Amino acid sequence: MESRRRRQPALAPDDRRAALIAATIPLLHTHGPEVSTRQIADAAGCAEGTIFGVFDNKTQLVVCSIIKALDPQPSLDALAAIDRSADLRTRLAEAAEIVHARMSEHAQLFHTARRLIFMNEENPEAREKMAASRTVLHNAVTAVIEPDADSLRISPARAARLLLLYCGGDIFGPFGDNETRFSGADLASLLLDGIFLSNHGEPAKC
Repeated sequence: MESRRRRQPALAPDDRRAALIAATIPLLHTHGPEVSTRQIADAAGCAEGTIFGVFDNKTQLVVCSIIKALDPQPSLDALAAIDRSADLRTRLAEAAEIVHARMSEHAQLFHTARRLIFMNEENPEAREKMAASRTVLHNAVTAVIEPDADSLRISPARAARLLLLYCGGDIFGPFGDNETRFSGADLASLLLDGIFLSNHGEPAKC
């Protein structure tokens, strides 16, 4: 006899929403926004109709799941833990690795967010939350750079934006090379030293 799907016990609405979001996030990594409500229900161990008891539609569930998955707090904590007494080159390399890992891990979700949130006028609250996440991440990278502000020819905020831009370009741009692992040290060198050789034929050092 075919075994029946084991369903979860009744939950309060907030708990049910949280359980559905938790079940949806890994499916979004695999299937993107095309994930079906049947797949979500199977993963959550509930009836398909249960979804619509706590969410208006699948899109609302997907958007809430994206926002939850892209919570920047783990990255913020990692950036805050960078030793501010280390030299700027080391701090920049560590920050670049943290940001790049975040973008790489959630690349599929960032694409989905762009489609369903940033390019969709129907959910301004979700756009505001995503924009706020971008802002706090930028501020956290800026804070890593700020101890050396007096040594830079651009502001720490501008330098942080460049770091974020290059990390994003490596993940989402058309020239990313899957065969070459991203290096935070390379990006730190590019930002600090540029691409000119010194008069002695060696990479210039700032």
